[in-house]
Amino acid sequence: MIRVLVVEDEPLILEAHQVFLARLRGFELAGTASTARDAMRKVAAAAATETPIDLVLLDIGLPDVSGIDLAGSLAAVRPAPDIIAITSERDLEMVRAAVGHGALAYLLKPFTFAAFRDRLDRYRRFREALPAGTDAASQAEVDRALAEFKGIDRTTSPQGGG
Repeated sequence: MIRVLVVEDEPLILEAHQVFLARLRGFELAGTASTARDAMRKVAAAAATETPIDLVLLDIGLPDVSGIDLAGSLAAVRPAPDIIAITSERDLEMVRAAVGHGALAYLLKPFTFAAFRDRLDRYRRFREALPAGTDAASQAEVDRALAEFKGIDRTTSPQGGG
């Protein structure tokens, strides 16, 4: 099971994330947080146990600290959780900052359940494609995992022209 922390300060959106997550195979709600401080505390506490947080669904507009800054702080936790930014922030500089601070994906609000499911299913396939029980991966394993996440069909190749 992929353990997920939902970080969202709007109660209705937080509830929607929880309902959507409950409908997905292979995911487990590990907790929720409405502030960056609470999220950091929960991720750090879980990291000290045998059940760390695997994935953070992160709102960028938090009341105490930017989600971008939180993403940077989460990268220092070991094991560091993966991040999918879920936000209404459409500014390209913010998108670049989120990716630069470790967000694997960026989902704009409002979104449908189908879009939510697509991102999390891709994330699940990404994790499944990585080798288990080791700290290192080969180039082929990394390429395969990233292709799963990005939805690239690796069974076809571009047609050569002449």
